[in-house]
Amino acid sequence: MSSIHSDSIKNIHKLSIAPMMDCTDKHFRMIMRKISSKALLYTEMIVAQTLAHTNKKENFLDFNDEEHPISIQLGGDDPEILKEAALMAQDWGYDEINFNVGCPSPRVCSGNFGASLMKDPEKVAKCIESLKNNSHLPVTIKHRIGVDNEDSFVNLNNFVRIIANAGADRFTVHARKAILKGLNPKQNRTIPPLNYNIVKKLKKSNPELLIEINGGLTNIDESLEALNDFDGVMIGRSVYKHPLRWSEIDQKIYGINTKPKNASGVIFSLIPYIESHLSNGGKSWDICKHLINLVEGIPKAKIWRNQISNKSIRKELNIEYLFKLTTELEEMGF
Repeated sequence: MSSIHSDSIKNIHKLSIAPMMDCTDKHFRMIMRKISSKALLYTEMIVAQTLAHTNKKENFLDFNDEEHPISIQLGGDDPEILKEAALMAQDWGYDEINFNVGCPSPRVCSGNFGASLMKDPEKVAKCIESLKNNSHLPVTIKHRIGVDNEDSFVNLNNFVRIIANAGADRFTVHARKAILKGLNPKQNRTIPPLNYNIVKKLKKSNPELLIEINGGLTNIDESLEALNDFDGVMIGRSVYKHPLRWSEIDQKIYGINTKPKNASGVIFSLIPYIESHLSNGGKSWDICKHLINLVEGIPKAKIWRNQISNKSIRKELNIEYLFKLTTELEEMGF
């Protein structure tokens, strides 16, 4: 594979789909690419140490050419191992490298990476320098506004300035702090309050930096409003749970004159991909667990989802049956 968007950082990705564990695998990314040709896609977080020691690197690194532009998100804290990961990301054809300093998972933090690293900006800087110096790809960072009680603007601004000096090309800021003890990852996505104002202050204090906002955005209109203050927006759970609510990304965010997307059109466009996956020994549930989120808010949506789910789980779903159900959606105007 070859990177076809190596200059993408210069064109500022206005909207990106957040890296989400157990969600943003290559199948979901293909669904989103059918919905938007422009949004920046991310892999799930890949632990650099795991990548360095596995013999099956393709299980972590493979993606489809149609997914460009795509960023690989790495987690880790060892500059030498991150050096290897950067070289792999470049050789594999990714468009960007993103460094995770925002995940509050206890498992991640016990490995001394993720959100816990925000407490050690100098170490993060060394990791960024290693990624920058060992690939030609843009290197970006995703982080919180703070960790535990270390959530002042002074701390946040100091962290960002140190990382900027290390060469980070873009900052994606989840506008919540991370609470490492007492809250699980799901609670860390909702309980710490959103604080857009501190991220706005960060941008005003550092106008030369590319700063993207993440957290709490649920529709395109909110995203457009956020783009008045920030260089980009990153959308997470809302786009995973309700992908077709974002069907006008290309039109409204990027100004591209394209036809509105609907569920049947997206699924029909995916059938060759699904057929190829099945013919290569893949399971239909690998894709259909994401596909069912496309169908909501229409007559008999629950019945349609149950039909797909049940057939997939029992390994009975074939292309003919999927085509039949999708045709029914199309005939209803969906």
